Amino acid sequence: KEIWNKLYKFQKDGVMGAIEKIEKYGGCIIADSVGLGKTFEALAVIKYYELRNDRVLVLCPKKLRDNWTVYTQNDKRNILINDRFNYDVLSHTDLTRVRGKSGDIDLATINWSNYDLVVIDESHNFRNSYPSKGEMTRYARMMNEVIKKGVKTKLLMLSATPVNNRMNDLKNQISFITEGDDSVFEEEGIDNISNVMKLAQRQFSDWAKYSDRNINELFDRLDNRYFKLLDMLTIARSRKHIVKYYDSADVGRFPTRLRPINEKTDIDSEQLFPSLRNINNAIRKLNLANFSPISSLKEEKKAEYAAKYDYQLSTGSVFKQSDREKNLVDLMRVNYLKRMESSIYSFYLSIKALLEQVNDNLYKIEHITELSDSSVTIDNIDIEDDESDYLIGNKVKVLLQDIDLVKWRQELEYDRDTLTKLMESAATISTTRDEKLTRLKEVIAHKIENPLNDNNKKVIVFTAFADTATYLYKELSEWILKEYGLYAALIKGSGTNKTNFPGIERKEMNELLTHFSPFSKERHKTFPHAKGEIDLLIATDCISEGQNLQDCDFLVNYDIHWNPVRIIQRFGRIDRLGSKNEQIQLVNFWPNMELNEYINLESRVKGKMVLLDISATGEENLIEMNENDEMTDLEYRRKQLEQLQGTVLDLEDIQGGITITDTNMNDFRMDIMEYEKNHLVDLQN
Repeated sequence: KEIWNKLYKFQKDGVMGAIEKIEKYGGCIIADSVGLGKTFEALAVIKYYELRNDRVLVLCPKKLRDNWTVYTQNDKRNILINDRFNYDVLSHTDLTRVRGKSGDIDLATINWSNYDLVVIDESHNFRNSYPSKGEMTRYARMMNEVIKKGVKTKLLMLSATPVNNRMNDLKNQISFITEGDDSVFEEEGIDNISNVMKLAQRQFSDWAKYSDRNINELFDRLDNRYFKLLDMLTIARSRKHIVKYYDSADVGRFPTRLRPINEKTDIDSEQLFPSLRNINNAIRKLNLANFSPISSLKEEKKAEYAAKYDYQLSTGSVFKQSDREKNLVDLMRVNYLKRMESSIYSFYLSIKALLEQVNDNLYKIEHITELSDSSVTIDNIDIEDDESDYLIGNKVKVLLQDIDLVKWRQELEYDRDTLTKLMESAATISTTRDEKLTRLKEVIAHKIENPLNDNNKKVIVFTAFADTATYLYKELSEWILKEYGLYAALIKGSGTNKTNFPGIERKEMNELLTHFSPFSKERHKTFPHAKGEIDLLIATDCISEGQNLQDCDFLVNYDIHWNPVRIIQRFGRIDRLGSKNEQIQLVNFWPNMELNEYINLESRVKGKMVLLDISATGEENLIEMNENDEMTDLEYRRKQLEQLQGTVLDLEDIQGGITITDTNMNDFRMDIMEYEKNHLVDLQN
């Protein structure tokens, strides 16, 4: 099959190992490091089972859906068209839907229990989280309706995300393989999987309290059964593993990583706009009352809403919507700060949108007599009716008449006044005063005029925010075409992409990527008559995973994630085996302040909460808190970000983190095989 012939030797070994584990234990987690081609390994496993007439389902994040569907289509962009893949593709979020369509699949009638093999891309996203009242989580649906019902379901999971704060995510993935049976591996010496994982979590948590985290000290703490469990169910190879154990003639080589370039710029070249620290102070003082209607209820109404929305967890504690709102407000404060870091344009749009919502709610307060009805209660109104004028709130709805309007009005008016000042200040920053944008142009121009490899002029610019990406495309696409005769493209997801490259009408993501990276995407097969290329790609994190863009040798992070993993995943698009480039460059844009001050700025976010990865992936990035609501892992976060300023990291090199690659026995097994080969006669004697 074509897919098998496209694999490197180490990938073929991974495929054979995965099939062996799936057949023996019912499932496998492939956790090879970023850039080692997990998608193609999974496709080879899928084809093996399709040839056995098995029905296959691929579950992936919505942003990666096109990466998988393209190989199932009778489409000239499908470079594996002769393999005739026939699997179904659904998004993770489709598991929480009971109606509607996902592609051509009707979610109301799909037979979830009839899949012989399920492949889960980004499987760490499946957490056994607590559902909202009356809802089923994707984890519960997967376990109860896909795995436990109907035909015996085998699992293949793909994940390269490190375990930074808890190991329970890994336990949930293992539970899919075992169907939740803790005793299934008793004959392997693992009497109770949950107990083994709980012990490992306790040992990990004790180790994680130290700012100077030594991985070897953790290994000394962990139970041997934990290592055995991972060795049974995972395949995880690092970049170092491939270089050490495989001949470069068989697997190709990695490009040389140059030392990262770190750019620090102010917001306003005229120094008239408030500093980031002052903006942060203003954001911290916002009530963000739009996001906390439950907290503004009349005292006599609080019990009524608690009965409707609060519920008891299996642990015995009560999940309160008022606590959820406090966390949401904290998250939104972080969101606005990160938007300010990203671009003044993104900050302006977000503040403008929030101000419109505040004014809309103030208008409703002024017209309360028209928007209230004493016969209506939160129990008898249809809260799913988005057209109702009586209701406010998004996921959690509240009747306007049940709000303490005096208190809420005061909070909204304070927010309105503060937001108006912020928006007016942001509106004064023209593109010519945008110091960060100006510096980006200079960086791109220098790269084009001084190529790293031959005449390679390609640049990828990543940003976490679609608004920033749109802004950059508008300001850079015409400029780079006029100054250098180069074409640009914008990729934000389905239906919102743009390009000035001639001859493209649909602006479909994979087609744009093919014209940006024609060698790695084998454009000669899909567009044999194409002339010219796209040289500047501006993108959100919708392409930060699962894409091979190794034609490019220069990647810019226009904003910095709190979680260093996202930066590593982005760079993995060009840092790949078989690259035609001798060397590759990473450029990071930072706020113009010292790293310690930047970390302290972020740390002022209060509340026992999770800090969402705000690239819209929905991935949670846990930040540990102590009893004083202070972040306890700031020191090792600081060290991680400090590392990123000086070098390009692999996931397993992140200071204070741990990956599956660290904890399985692949390297040990390869060393034994090498020793056996070199000392065969001695061993025989």
